[in-house]
Amino acid sequence: QVQLVESGGGLVQAGGSLTLSCAASISDFEIAPMGWYRPAPGKQRELVAAITSTGRTDYLDSVKGRFTISRDDAKKMVYLQMNSLKPEDTAVYYCNDIVSWGPWGQGTQVTVSS
Repeated sequence: QVQLVESGGGLVQAGGSLTLSCAASISDFEIAPMGWYRPAPGKQRELVAAITSTGRTDYLDSVKGRFTISRDDAKKMVYLQMNSLKPEDTAVYYCNDIVSWGPWGQGTQVTVSS
C-alpha cells in the first residue's frame, strides 16, 4: 500500500531556508519519477519540482534557482531544499509519483513571513 509522509515544514522569514522530506513507501520507488506539489489558484495542485529515476530535475519557473529536489532511493526519500523563500511560497507541500498518483499524504505546511 502506497503511503507518503511529508515533513520539515515550518515558519520562516522571507529569505530563509527549509528542507522538506518525503518518506515514500512505494514498492518500485527507484523507478518512480517523484515530485513536490502545492495548491495553486485555479488548480488542485501545481507541480513545483520533479525528479526522474535517473536524477533529471525540472522546476516551476517561479522556484528555479531557489529550490532543489533530490532523492535517496536506498531510503525511499525525496527532499526539497528551499532557499531564498518568499511569502508567495507559503503553502502546504505534498510529494507524489508524478506519473501515477498514490494516495496524498497530509502534506507539510510552509509559512514564509514578510
